[in-house]
Amino acid sequence: MTHDYQVNLNWIADRKGILSSPELPNSIEVATPPQFPKGMENIWSPEHFFTAAVSSCFMTTFLAVADNLKLNFISFACDAKGKLEQVEGKYLMTEVNLLAKLSIANKADRERAERILQKAETACLITNSVKAKVNLVTEIEVEELTQTGF
Repeated sequence: MTHDYQVNLNWIADRKGILSSPELPNSIEVATPPQFPKGMENIWSPEHFFTAAVSSCFMTTFLAVADNLKLNFISFACDAKGKLEQVEGKYLMTEVNLLAKLSIANKADRERAERILQKAETACLITNSVKAKVNLVTEIEVEELTQTGF
């Protein structure tokens, strides 16, 4: 089974272009990040997209695994930080650190929730497609619902 995803890029000016896809309604500006010559602030960069691809793939994989294994949760969030380094004269995204924050209602689900988060990281197709090291740190909070009687 294969799937294709089409993205079109058109240069606008300076170090900025616009990404679009015939499959999607919105376009996104992309530019060289401000840390580089003629880079631009406040515009998504390829480095942001790389980091976002790892993070968003982890989330969608987690949601699929949690659904398949019937894990009930209250909330999920993931902070990601990509690291760009120069290695042997080439710039590489060498690492992506993910901080997954999961809130569950049932304390008894804590270990299972941790296993599901780890399984999602292992199964993430973007993580499996890049050579950057992906580190997952998890925070699981139990929000036990209290019953109040009147």
